[in-house]
Amino acid sequence: MSLKLHVANITCQDCAGKIADSIHVMEPDAMVDVDVNAKTVTVESAASEESIKQVIVAAGYTIEGYQ
Repeated sequence: MSLKLHVANITCQDCAGKIADSIHVMEPDAMVDVDVNAKTVTVESAASEESIKQVIVAAGYTIEGYQ
């Protein structure tokens, strides 16, 4: 599954690394691309959309349109 999310509070490469690392803990084979300037996270993974969103939120980030 391919998923692209807008994560408004990404501010730097450290944020990008934290998000990618968090997703890889859940799904080691996931392909994760974090674009700091566009504030987007693109994930290719077998994990569900909900699981990916929960991991990003648990890492301390806000996904636009997701509570």
